[in-house]
Amino acid sequence: MNEVRNVEADAGRFRLRLLAMGVLVLLAFGLIAARLYVLQVVRYEGLADQAENNRTAVVPIVPNRGLILDRNGVVLATNYSAYTLEITPSRVADLEATIDTLSEIVDIQPRDRRRFKRLQADSRSFDSLPIRTRLSDDEVARFAAQRWRFPGVDIKARLFRTYPLGEVASHAIGYIGRINQREKERIEDSDEAANYRGTDYIGKLGVEQSFETTLHGQTGVERLETSAGGRAVRRLDSHPATPGNTVMLSLDIKLQKMVEDLFGERRGALVALDPRNGEVLALVSKPTFDPNLFVEGIDQENWQALNESVNKPLLNRALRGTYPPGSTYKPFMALAALETGKRGAGVVVSDPGYFNYGGRTFRSHEGGLGGVDMHRAIQYSSNTYFYSLAVEMGVDTIHDFMAPLGFGQITGIDLGGELRGVLPSTEWKRSAYKRPEAKRWFSGETVSLGIGQGYNNFTMLQLAVAEATLANGGTRHRPHLIKAVKDQVTGAVTEVEQPPGEHLGYKPRNVEVIRRALQAVNEAGTGRRVFAGAPYTSAGKTGTAQAVGWAQNSRYNARLLAEHQRDHSLFAAFAPVDEPRIAVAVIVENAGFGAAAAAPIVRRVFDYWLAGLYPSEEDIAAVAKGQGGPPIGAPRRVEEVPLPEATTP
Repeated sequence: MNEVRNVEADAGRFRLRLLAMGVLVLLAFGLIAARLYVLQVVRYEGLADQAENNRTAVVPIVPNRGLILDRNGVVLATNYSAYTLEITPSRVADLEATIDTLSEIVDIQPRDRRRFKRLQADSRSFDSLPIRTRLSDDEVARFAAQRWRFPGVDIKARLFRTYPLGEVASHAIGYIGRINQREKERIEDSDEAANYRGTDYIGKLGVEQSFETTLHGQTGVERLETSAGGRAVRRLDSHPATPGNTVMLSLDIKLQKMVEDLFGERRGALVALDPRNGEVLALVSKPTFDPNLFVEGIDQENWQALNESVNKPLLNRALRGTYPPGSTYKPFMALAALETGKRGAGVVVSDPGYFNYGGRTFRSHEGGLGGVDMHRAIQYSSNTYFYSLAVEMGVDTIHDFMAPLGFGQITGIDLGGELRGVLPSTEWKRSAYKRPEAKRWFSGETVSLGIGQGYNNFTMLQLAVAEATLANGGTRHRPHLIKAVKDQVTGAVTEVEQPPGEHLGYKPRNVEVIRRALQAVNEAGTGRRVFAGAPYTSAGKTGTAQAVGWAQNSRYNARLLAEHQRDHSLFAAFAPVDEPRIAVAVIVENAGFGAAAAAPIVRRVFDYWLAGLYPSEEDIAAVAKGQGGPPIGAPRRVEEVPLPEATTP
């Protein structure tokens, strides 16, 4: 029996399905159209930028770091270009295997591997890190021929910092090093984050650190068109980087080198200032170190040698070494007595060779000096005179007079890291000690302050600032290293303005009393032998400071002591007497009497600066061994002595 189909019903169902399909298709096209509207109209700007960013790459252009020059234009820090072999760890499947294979093409030493691992620990996985620096042309060619084997490894041309004079003035100049994680976080939280994009190195010490902003320059940008694989196709546009400015220092590097040679292998520090304006002419800390070791990341062997040395070559003794000033403190004690009215210049004090106070005997010159007034007490360095003066003044009066001179204070020098030292007072002792019985100031503790011992501990920079202030008649200038800045784009040189000097209000007649007594030291006192025949007048004071304490009845004998237990040798001076142009403070650690070790160095500094004389090689060798007196051998003219020999990478 055949089924009779309802054609009309079938046609109706077909039309219904067709309508449903049509609606569905229209809805789908409507959704597509709506999406196209959103993408093409609503989100056009954002997506266009994103597409452009996918097509292009913005690459930072790191600026050339500025130069550092001395006052005469001698280059102390500069840059050189070299090729580096760099690895991006995130793009390398097996890092160790890759380095092993690379070492078959390019010489990679164990120290290179250790430095790479250290850098890797302080960096992100997508940072490009050097495994080898300063590649030779042959090494570049060998790697380039096989580059296809090493995804994530590339050769880059980079500028490297170099210090042509090596160890000379290393503590003052400082060095640069790779930015560590802590420094990255600090930069990212600052307004300088954009300017440090692409920068791997930053100043770590000295001038390099203190003038980082000036030396760094302004980072540029370059926009490149890239392929789908991320390789650069062409440059679209660029904004060049602005190189860092040149920093011109007040240091005289030839004078600096001469002083470092005069120290020889001994430890110590020297600061030379122009008392008229506070310019630092020399800032010496011995021993020194080679800042070039730090530029690419110092290896473990050199780091241990520097960090574990008993001589502490990384310690800037001029700014961070604190010492008792010894007898170099006495002229300031005398000036304090005059200014406060505690003792007149003509008051005579009996010096029997000792001073009794509180049941204790404090030693002075053996046999004593007899009756001494202020002039003779300074000239012949009478301890008894200044013991009694300290007791008469009291610790707080001493503190209040010495603080404005800079003792125990931050001087404000344009280098970071200086220590304050200790200028004692009753308030200081209450804050410095925890036990109640230790907080009390005992009157017997005041006695040693008069001769620069006891709790007194100052830096050579502070002593030099005080000496310059005295030389300048009581006007104190802030010490500074920077003299001018040269714009690398325009070539314009701008003097760096310094704050005006602060006059401490000393009476000229009181300053003159001290000035003449210090002149007598170098003409007929403890400095007379060293300054014999000098073609200028000078004023100075020798000092000997204890490195370790001694029992009351024990006697000092340097020959029976270990070297590090012997007294320090100090000298503070200025010249010429009536119109001072230079003031110096120097310490030679564990070298004994000030006139024997420290004063000969100052004599050569004055000869250099005031008479244009450079010591003979024979004389330098004698002073370096602690055998200096008046200059020996034929001195040379400063201009005839060649500059320190520069080293090249």
